[in-house]
Amino acid sequence: MKIVVTGAKGFIGKNLCIMLKEAGYSNIIEVDRYTTRSDLISILSEADFVYHLAGVNRPKNEHDFIEGNIDLTYFITEQLATFNRKVPLVFSSSTQALQDNSYGKSKRSAELIIEQYGIKTGSPYFIYQFPNVFGKWCRPNYNSFVATFCYNKLNDLAVTINDPSAPVTLVYIDDVCQHLISHLRKPSKNGFQNVIPNYSTTVGEVANILDSFKRSRNTLVTEDVGIGLIRALYSTYLSYMSPKQFSYEIPKYSDERGAFSEMLKTKQSGQFSFFTAYPGITRGGHYHHSKNEKFLVLKGKALFKFKNISTGESYELIIDDSSSRIVETIPGWSHDITNIGDDDMIVMLWANEIFDRDAPDTYSYPL
Repeated sequence: MKIVVTGAKGFIGKNLCIMLKEAGYSNIIEVDRYTTRSDLISILSEADFVYHLAGVNRPKNEHDFIEGNIDLTYFITEQLATFNRKVPLVFSSSTQALQDNSYGKSKRSAELIIEQYGIKTGSPYFIYQFPNVFGKWCRPNYNSFVATFCYNKLNDLAVTINDPSAPVTLVYIDDVCQHLISHLRKPSKNGFQNVIPNYSTTVGEVANILDSFKRSRNTLVTEDVGIGLIRALYSTYLSYMSPKQFSYEIPKYSDERGAFSEMLKTKQSGQFSFFTAYPGITRGGHYHHSKNEKFLVLKGKALFKFKNISTGESYELIIDDSSSRIVETIPGWSHDITNIGDDDMIVMLWANEIFDRDAPDTYSYPL
């Protein structure tokens, strides 16, 4: 199958071409602004499927809307119609097509051309009126406020927000591409399509979320970056980092026992840290009423000792770095860990809550 992608060097096109290849579609013909009309005719003559993503949204003069959005779409559909083949066509439009402005009018005219192509040739056609699309590789200070906010905040540049409460609907580039690719895999009903999920939020809320990402390197507190809009915004935010921003320091506290560092804190699921211990050193010797922890020995050999502070029951176990075995601390049991190896020991630690100096839930009870 020969798949043609116009606007292949643009934001959506670039992401789509990569994901098409990942999905196993190897015969992808990329069309960009440097493709000549004669070459485009030749390319379209062999097309089995066309993604028409090319368009103009910020021209130097309004006539470019006609040439880039209307005329190009007409040219593509007319050429496809001459080949007497039913070539499916996906068109990238905009929610602006519903507005009374030059850009929106040009997109609406292009939509009508696509519809006529489907009716005339019997070819499948799919029209997406995209709202604000965001994600990696979108050009900042162009047509995505999310891209601009990410870039400016990472580079300590001012962000201008006229109305923080202004509503906005967002769709994430990965979801967009998956929807576009789905038309290659299964039959779809002709006409207008929707990307799901889409996210209804405000400009101010997006700015606040991005601010929290920037603060997290100092506070070590991460947002819930594993799902939904925050996941997508976090991935987008990271994509605008320059290589020199890829790493950062975390606090490290050292004493005669070894070193301790907190790595990552979550709002609802505790925190991650690690510590080292010199040979013969014991850490711990305390209990918790509610707090609980998980230990993983990454390097060295450890003796874990436990004692129930109510019954006096004791328990010991030895764990070394040859075992990927988690050791948990239990509320009401005092515990400590001793490095019984010959080298420095390194242990990863997860606690179910962020450490609170004012209410540490940690009580000394040497074993």
